[in-house]
Amino acid sequence: DEELVDSGGGSVQAGGSLRLSCKVFEYSRVRFCMGWFRQAPGEEREPVAIIGSDGTTTYADSVKGRFTVSQDDAKNTLDLEMNNLKADDTATYYCAARSTITCTVTTLAGTRHWGQGTQVTVSS
Repeated sequence: DEELVDSGGGSVQAGGSLRLSCKVFEYSRVRFCMGWFRQAPGEEREPVAIIGSDGTTTYADSVKGRFTVSQDDAKNTLDLEMNNLKADDTATYYCAARSTITCTVTTLAGTRHWGQGTQVTVSS
C-alpha cells in the first residue's frame, strides 16, 4: 500500500516562504495524479494544487502566482513551493496521490492515500 509522508511546515510571517515536501513510497504507481490539499480549523478540506504525470498543473485561484507544485522523479517526492504567504494560508496541508489517468481535483480528492498533514502557520 502506498505511504505518503509530508513535511516542511512551520511558522512564518506574512510575505515569507515555505517549501513542503511529500515522500511517496510507491511513486511509480501513483505518480499519475498527485497534489496538495489544506484544511483550516472549522473549515472543509480544500484543494491547493494538483499535478498530473504529464506535468499539467491546476491551482486554486487563491494561490495562483504564489505557489508552485512540482514532482521530483529522482527523489520520489511531490513538492509545494509557497511564496508571499498570507494569514489566510494558515492550515494543515496534506499531500495526496492516486494511480488514475484522469487527474482532476475531484478524482484526486477521492483517493484513500493521504499524508499525515503538516501545519503551516502564517502570522500577519
